[in-house]
Amino acid sequence: MSGKIAVIGTGRIGEALLVGLLGAGRAPDDVLVTARREDRAAELRTRHGVRVVENAEAAKLADTLILAVKPQDLPALLDELAPHVAADRLVISAAAGITTAFVESRLTPGTPVVRVMPNTPALVDQGMSVISGGSHASERHLDAADAVFAGVGRTLRLPESQQDAATALSGSGPAYFYFLVEAMIDAGILLGLPRDKAHELIVQSAVGAAAMLRDTGEHPVALREAVTSPGGTTINAIRELENHGVRAALIAALEAARDRSRELGAGR
Repeated sequence: MSGKIAVIGTGRIGEALLVGLLGAGRAPDDVLVTARREDRAAELRTRHGVRVVENAEAAKLADTLILAVKPQDLPALLDELAPHVAADRLVISAAAGITTAFVESRLTPGTPVVRVMPNTPALVDQGMSVISGGSHASERHLDAADAVFAGVGRTLRLPESQQDAATALSGSGPAYFYFLVEAMIDAGILLGLPRDKAHELIVQSAVGAAAMLRDTGEHPVALREAVTSPGGTTINAIRELENHGVRAALIAALEAARDRSRELGAGR
């Protein structure tokens, strides 16, 4: 990707993308960032050696704009940027639920827009980012977005019609695993283990299980059955999970997350 890149919004995800860009060999002089507070701006300058500018200046100078802000902040940001964004610039939005059509409607006609839904494991270079192109985005623009987000994990291209579902699965997905781990640690304490020992047991089990899912290519049912002996401890635990409707609750939870993503896109 040639030219300057601006990261507008340097919260946790924005800074992770900044680190990914620099780690991939992008020169600090080619990266612009914005920050609301001067103390945050000074921190970014010191930590990363990048130039911190106002939003309007970033829009004027950068060839690619990455909008890493919350969905409720995006409309006002687009109004601020629009007068300064030429139609040949690439705009990448990482705001949950916000469609490319909405972003396009606030910018110069013909501006290429790419929608991306990252997740927080990007902070440790293990993110999952889902990429969809708008009506003016070409393969070159999608490749450019891929190059940015590949620096913090894996990427996957999907039609934009599937973005809300992807947001429910991978965008919000880490929180479900944290919730499960939290509950299992509490169970370990109930069973008599010290909190730190329960934490170590569950976290390593989660990491190991994730690695097996990723690296073996086995279906999760096959991996589960390999642990589930007839009449054993695991099948008794699985029975209780099924009796308490955990599977149905997970499906309902993801449907609720998808629906909220759609609401965000509709401005609600």
